[in-house]
Amino acid sequence: MTNLFFYGTLRYLPLLELVLGRSGQDLAAEPAMLPDHAVHAVQDQAFPMILEAPGAAARGILVQNLTAQDIERLAFYEGGFDYDLHVKEVVLESGPSVSAQVFFPAPGLWTPADPWSLEQWVSEWGAMTLLAADEVMGYFGKVDASRIARSFPAIRTRAWAKLAAQQRRTGDGRSVRDDVIVHRHTRVYIDYFGMEEIELQHRRYDGSMGPVLNRNGLMQGAAVVVLPYDPLRDTVLLVEQFRTPVFLIDDPEPWMWEPVAGMIDPGETPEQAAHREAMEEAQVSFSRLEYAGGAYSSSGSSTEYIHLYVGIGDLTASINNGGLATEGEDIRSRILPYAEFMDMVDRHVFKDLPLLSLAHWLARNRDRLRG
Repeated sequence: MTNLFFYGTLRYLPLLELVLGRSGQDLAAEPAMLPDHAVHAVQDQAFPMILEAPGAAARGILVQNLTAQDIERLAFYEGGFDYDLHVKEVVLESGPSVSAQVFFPAPGLWTPADPWSLEQWVSEWGAMTLLAADEVMGYFGKVDASRIARSFPAIRTRAWAKLAAQQRRTGDGRSVRDDVIVHRHTRVYIDYFGMEEIELQHRRYDGSMGPVLNRNGLMQGAAVVVLPYDPLRDTVLLVEQFRTPVFLIDDPEPWMWEPVAGMIDPGETPEQAAHREAMEEAQVSFSRLEYAGGAYSSSGSSTEYIHLYVGIGDLTASINNGGLATEGEDIRSRILPYAEFMDMVDRHVFKDLPLLSLAHWLARNRDRLRG
């Protein structure tokens, strides 16, 4: 049996229960503190780190008598954050000191920010973290923690997208609780994308339940696609980059002309993501965004939901070095007169569906934007 001291997100009981795979009522837990340490937020991340801080005390909980299975599950989950276990003396609220293991980040891995608050974290990130942890622990026993570490940014992006999807209502009165029966749900692949398999029944239009169907889905986050448009000069800007899936299908032209596009990061609104991606990919800023709608990009195969925008701005220069090197992006941009752009649309030069959707939206709204 092992004692662990939790100072960060695993103090949140619903998360600890999910990671351990059992009820918190079964745990021997009590408040404790780790002397000469302090807990800080990690810069640009939604989780904390612990630091040596003479005279301070890191508050948390001590959970005693954890099983080997508990430790294995915790190591798998925390391994995704590049944390390691160290033995420390912690002081119980009731008085005595107890030896316990504590998760510490690898030296120099993270940059500390302000002191961390559990209550503030639960309010801002608790729901998303539970969804991300549910996906992570779905791969326990299937992949090693290094795969989870590599995949974790994408897992969080999917969790953020799932929170948004849960609020996406248009007035359909049917209920998935009453009209869908899930027999089996399996997570079968994890990397930048995830792949999940499900066996389910859904209610048919005659009122009966249909047969059991075996289906799978490519699990992705939500994205923004924004077409830069200059009403004064009547021009649009496109970006071009190599697209691996287009290459994989044996298309001889995998360099695709597209609008600016990218995934919505956790904590971002679609509008914030649109402005960020435009600057990263094309070094373009917008005076405003025109919303052109949102939809699933391929509802029969993928969870990706796309928010479409036309971005209004001054288009005066194109570039040949857009994108983030850390993401392997190599992007160039091109400015086209509106008439030439629409001629290329009509001649079926472009192969990107969101680009065609935004072209037709722009055609319907161009006079208003120019006015």
